[in-house]
Amino acid sequence: MISGFATEEGTAKFAKNSNANSKNFCVVQALTLSNVGIGTYLGQPDSETDQLVKKAIKMSIIAGINVIDTAINYRLQKAERSVGQAISELIDEGKINRNEIFISTKNGYVTNDGDIKEDFWQYVNREYVKKGVIHASDISSGYHCMTIPYLDDQLNRSLNNIDLECIDLIYLHNAVEGQIQDISKEQFLKNLEDVFEFYEKKREEGKIRFYGMATWECFRVDSDNPQFFSLGESLKLAKQIGGDSHGFRFIQLPYNMHLDQAFVKKNQNIDGKNISILEEAQKYNIGVFTSVPLMQGKLLTPGVLPEFGNLQPSLRALQFIRSTPGVLAPLVGHKLEAHVTENLEIMKIPPMEENEFSALVKKLVS
Repeated sequence: MISGFATEEGTAKFAKNSNANSKNFCVVQALTLSNVGIGTYLGQPDSETDQLVKKAIKMSIIAGINVIDTAINYRLQKAERSVGQAISELIDEGKINRNEIFISTKNGYVTNDGDIKEDFWQYVNREYVKKGVIHASDISSGYHCMTIPYLDDQLNRSLNNIDLECIDLIYLHNAVEGQIQDISKEQFLKNLEDVFEFYEKKREEGKIRFYGMATWECFRVDSDNPQFFSLGESLKLAKQIGGDSHGFRFIQLPYNMHLDQAFVKKNQNIDGKNISILEEAQKYNIGVFTSVPLMQGKLLTPGVLPEFGNLQPSLRALQFIRSTPGVLAPLVGHKLEAHVTENLEIMKIPPMEENEFSALVKKLVS
């Protein structure tokens, strides 16, 4: 297994030696990270897609991206394996060191294995229920499970899939969205406390460096929505468990020029003041990675995105997101070489300056 993890020295070296524009890196938690990351969500769980994803990851890293995001349920565990193969090959080729690359994954959803040709429930029953990892009743109606034995099992599988001794960031994956329809808010908070205690233990063991919550709805909806969750509540819980040095340092949520709630909706509250989730993240020094930057290609249709910067649609989408105050990096999923090549052009140009971004927003809302 590949030893080590992303470090201050390694990530700074990556940025210094990169051919990317120097303004396309920012420092968070003492790590120098690219302001665009690669995501690995979409694609069939087959060997052809494995090769496409592996090549896309290698091309992205060579172009100056050192943020790689995946999840155990993406492509039924095969996305994680593609990430591991890409990282291993680049290390073997002498092109990177492990300490230069920031790798995140997610656990929580119940998944089978794309390399095992077996019915979903047959796999779950054989691999989890019969082995005592979970009880059938532990699985929510959203196919989610956040019991500690299950998350422990999934973390170990993720480490094996990616061939790592340590994962830089582990997210609890869509926990509110996957659980709250079946349990009370009070029970969810108790379960979340158990999960954070588990994550802190795994930090002590050296299996993870940081943890967070990857979300879809909970940080973007109105505060009276049953799926709403407060970032401040999460941080309070993490601090109770891990003290000031706790590992809850990142979140992930959808954000683009269409799904703009993270930027415009004032649904979080600090000291009686309503602010957006991105503003709150900045206040608490929480890194925000964003998903669906291209809305799975929907934003690339001619005429959907406003013209600015003399950029192709995909680059406009990425440029807007990464220039938004409070966003650390959009995670772009790309596989076909032509799409990868086009998207990677973003690493050659800097993000917009704050005044430039503000002027664009005023133009869009006028």
